[in-house]
Amino acid sequence: MVDIAGEEGDFTAKVISHPRYVDLNKCIACGACTGKCPKKVANEYNEGLDTRKAIYVRYAQAVPLKYGIDPANCLKMTKGKCGNCEKQCPTGAVNYEDKEVVRDIKVGSVILSAGFKAFDPSVYIQYQYSQFTNVVTALEFERILAASGPWMGHLVRPSDEREPKKIAWIQCVGSRDVHACDHAYCSSVCCMYAIKEAAIAKEHSHHGLDAAIFYMDMRTFGKDFERYLENAKASGVRFIRSRIHSIGELEDKSLTIEYATEDGQAREEVFDMVVLSQGMEIPDSTVELARNLGIELKASRFLKTNSFAPVASSRPGIYACGALAGPKDIPLSVVEASAAACAAAGKLSSARGSLAQVKETPKAVDVRGETPKIGVFVCSCGINIAGVVDVKAVADYAAKLPFVEYVENNLFTCSQDTQDKMAQVVKERGLNRVVVAACTPRTHEPLFQETLVSAGLNKYLFDMANIRNQDSWVHSGEPEMATEKAKDLVRMAVAKASLLQPLQEVQLTVNPGALVIGGGIAGMNAALELARQGFSCHLVERDNALGGNARMIRTTALGEDVQGYIQDLAAQVQGNPLITTHLNTSVKTVDGFVGNFKTTLAGPEGEEVLEHGAAIIAIGAGEYKPTEYLYGQHPAVKTHLELDAAIMAGELDPKKIGTAVFIQCVGSREPERPYCSKVCCTHSVESALWLKEHNPDCQVVILYRDMRTFGERELLYKEAREKGVLFVRYDLDHKPQAMAKGDKVSLTVRDHILGRDLLIEADLVGLASAIVSHKANDLAQMFKVPLDEDGWFLEAHQKLRPVDFATDGVFMAGLAHYPKPIEEAVAQAQAAVARAVTVLSSPELSLPGTVAFIDQKKCVGCGVCWTVCPYNAISQDDKGLAVVNEALCKGCGTCVASCRSGAPNLRGFTTQDVMAQIEAML
Repeated sequence: MVDIAGEEGDFTAKVISHPRYVDLNKCIACGACTGKCPKKVANEYNEGLDTRKAIYVRYAQAVPLKYGIDPANCLKMTKGKCGNCEKQCPTGAVNYEDKEVVRDIKVGSVILSAGFKAFDPSVYIQYQYSQFTNVVTALEFERILAASGPWMGHLVRPSDEREPKKIAWIQCVGSRDVHACDHAYCSSVCCMYAIKEAAIAKEHSHHGLDAAIFYMDMRTFGKDFERYLENAKASGVRFIRSRIHSIGELEDKSLTIEYATEDGQAREEVFDMVVLSQGMEIPDSTVELARNLGIELKASRFLKTNSFAPVASSRPGIYACGALAGPKDIPLSVVEASAAACAAAGKLSSARGSLAQVKETPKAVDVRGETPKIGVFVCSCGINIAGVVDVKAVADYAAKLPFVEYVENNLFTCSQDTQDKMAQVVKERGLNRVVVAACTPRTHEPLFQETLVSAGLNKYLFDMANIRNQDSWVHSGEPEMATEKAKDLVRMAVAKASLLQPLQEVQLTVNPGALVIGGGIAGMNAALELARQGFSCHLVERDNALGGNARMIRTTALGEDVQGYIQDLAAQVQGNPLITTHLNTSVKTVDGFVGNFKTTLAGPEGEEVLEHGAAIIAIGAGEYKPTEYLYGQHPAVKTHLELDAAIMAGELDPKKIGTAVFIQCVGSREPERPYCSKVCCTHSVESALWLKEHNPDCQVVILYRDMRTFGERELLYKEAREKGVLFVRYDLDHKPQAMAKGDKVSLTVRDHILGRDLLIEADLVGLASAIVSHKANDLAQMFKVPLDEDGWFLEAHQKLRPVDFATDGVFMAGLAHYPKPIEEAVAQAQAAVARAVTVLSSPELSLPGTVAFIDQKKCVGCGVCWTVCPYNAISQDDKGLAVVNEALCKGCGTCVASCRSGAPNLRGFTTQDVMAQIEAML
């Protein structure tokens, strides 16, 4: 895309389709073309660690999986020689005369997701990246570990392809540095990917890898990140707080790292490899694109947004998601993608569906009564499975099983080319059942079922053998036994598949209204976005006012006025005719299912029953009330929310504060709450800067464990240091001690550099207390949604479905999910609405066919099944016998396991199916 003309609702986007010199409609990705290509060049998709041909597929899971020609390196196109690929291609797909095509596309909104560029560490002379072969970037190391990488997932070092015994990771390469690269910001993801790489490398090692991570602050601030860090420590990954001086090379290409420890000691250690944890930056091409589109960027070159509209650019109608708007990880990028879709569709809702095309699917072949003809597809999953399990032996074994007509082993069975081939094989071989031996059906079963539908089979004539999660991952140290187990799992799946019958899905009418629970920033944004999409909603708040925790927050990390924002937001909500607000109200009961919920509210005027098609849970969280540091015993000690409230009320005179101390991780990162509350470091720095602004002579000290001012919040940390704020680190074994001393608080803290105790007399002590979940078990049970062990609502999948629940039609946003800053809460609210609209915008929904049914000839009406059913899907009919409401049934099988007479059964998992698996196992 080179230009966008017009305005929101009526854009004309000029788009360039670059030539690839291969006709996508003709290319069958057979590989004949590349076999005879004589030209080899560095493979940029493996970070230059190996070579590719001039005609190539970018990577194994590319969509579409088609070949393309690199015109700068093609001998035919540069010198008029060769032409082998055209001669070898069996379908005539090669076209050297292909030209770029410029098109004008009419659109109402635009979403930019241009991504980022990994920082090139060559500018760091001390790391010798371009000189020492065994100094690699984190992306290069990812490719070393990858099954489709240059060494097919085997852990080797580039210089001699020998397995390394010691690897070091160096953090903040291209981040938090204004000298070598002028990147003052933190890239947010590097700490976590370094821990992940170290953990995976240890799993890949055959000799017990010594992994060490050299860092300044470990920024594991996301959901379950702190646990991941502690697990890595427990597995033997070493974490060395330090500053690197230089890297040297020995005769055998091993590397020496000279560094200074945090107490100032000079050390040197030898490693086989060094991995540079490179940061994110915006490439020049994206800067030029933004300039052409008239979109404002920040000094960091990331797209400029604000906390209250996190996916909106400076140009109305153009939105952004992912790392383009700032460093972020995959879950937040996925959230922002849905948020941007929501924002982009807001003013286009009247045109929804007007350009939609209905996908045509072939009529399903009736296979009832036919002899089973089963196809088995065994996935290598790169090396996730094949690195442990002998997949060829499993495929050979599957070919000998009863009713198996076809067997194939694939590198990635979920890739588009394999899906296309699977559909083709089903048609050509007349297969009427399919088994895939791969990963978990939780994430991939819908994909394979869709392939069956496209091939003309009922989607329920399919079964999966989970030989990754249940085998290769848990038996990585026992490859022979894992291979035998994989054979067992495949044999069991084939036995069940031979008995499968086509199932039908129930069609339900959808109620196009929504319920939003929680009237904080996330809840109000969700209600407003639903209204913008044209859907009515009820907003339920248990307090007597809207705003939630935000009513006690002074400012955002960007300095925006939170109070003015929530007042405006509340006015919009209460003035919108599509939104009904219920204050001082709570949810009493919930009945129904996706598309047709019935919720009873208990409010000041009694009970009220609402009918709605979807629900968004945004109930927020609370502030931990400390029992330490004299909280509640001394007036100078306040939590950070109480401090904000005092500042806004004018109760705190900064001129009277001679010394202020902020203590981080109060209640967070403790055994009772082993998570980081994410926002506390930034909030303390904001408060410290406020004090310095209003009283420059005030001494401000922040006592911390790791400063987690992620992303561009690092600029606040930098500003605080420049303005004289002191930062003193403490550890969990030497927490600060507080004693009352008149109207002051005397604090003692161990200085890790001096190795001595410091005594500070403070006029003000700010406690960065943890954010704690409401542990809303009652609400979770009503909606049949899970909580994690810390009480946060548990998403269906952390990366793929970050705002969905496993229960259809119910979504989450804001602090109810996990601690987060305002901009992330807003983005989650928008994302939840985008997901809810997929339900509300459909007049009808198809419900799964894998539901329970009752054989009433066996039923005695004892009531066990409807008593134990967690979804209230079973009731009594007029004869007193059990009957299943298929719309409510989730196919959990509890009723089947509970009934003594065997009356309930589960379609797709009948007793006969399960017994066949057990017999095959034994």
